[in-house]
Amino acid sequence: MSEKVKEFNDYRAKMNNVILAQNNLTLNRFWNLDMHAYKAGAIDAPTKEMLGLVASMVLRCDDCIKYHLGKSKEVGLNTEQIYEVFAIANLVGGSIVVPHTRRAAEYWEELQKI
Repeated sequence: MSEKVKEFNDYRAKMNNVILAQNNLTLNRFWNLDMHAYKAGAIDAPTKEMLGLVASMVLRCDDCIKYHLGKSKEVGLNTEQIYEVFAIANLVGGSIVVPHTRRAAEYWEELQKI
């Protein structure tokens, strides 16, 4: 596994465990809702991941971008689809999204090594 991907996943898992161990009802419910929102329903899971990725890029959340890129790979999205998502995010978000697109492209390349 790519060191960059492993580092992100390990840190995310570690800190999620720390936070969830506090048993805060609001945080637990929010995270549960978030997890279930991306499951297939009237909209399939790959489309939901693409929506999440666009929103994350426009909101400029690098951790969220990495998370949704990882999930996008898991649900079978390919590079051509990911770059169309990048294009939509740049159109919606404007030039401020370009640095996030660069980091997203780099992370996507790392995911392809897995």
